[in-house]
Amino acid sequence: MTGRDKLQLCYELAFFPPRLNNFWARVKSGEVTATADVVELLDIALQLHQALPEGGYASQRALRRLACYQADARAFNMPRFLRNIRTSLGCPPFLPSPVPGNLVRDIGLPALSHHPPSEKPQKG
Repeated sequence: MTGRDKLQLCYELAFFPPRLNNFWARVKSGEVTATADVVELLDIALQLHQALPEGGYASQRALRRLACYQADARAFNMPRFLRNIRTSLGCPPFLPSPVPGNLVRDIGLPALSHHPPSEKPQKG
């Protein structure tokens, strides 16, 4: 997995509910265990929910996008869900700190919504 792919996966775990739900299902089934790589992914995903950095980030646009992702994810209780997954894997408590500037990237994700997009009625 490349660094970019890893960061994309962390953003999806942090801010895209379907990806996190799929990950949780894999944890519950025993397919995913508390390896160093898994714990690192969860830690980075949780870091993305912390206070925004004061400097060292890639761009203002990336910082705004991260702030919007953080705000939208609160409706889905995603930070708590990530902490609960870490706990279920037996990981030590997460120590909060600001988001490292190198994690602030302009990564696009599908829009969050409580309701799926409405389907167009079929003509017929």
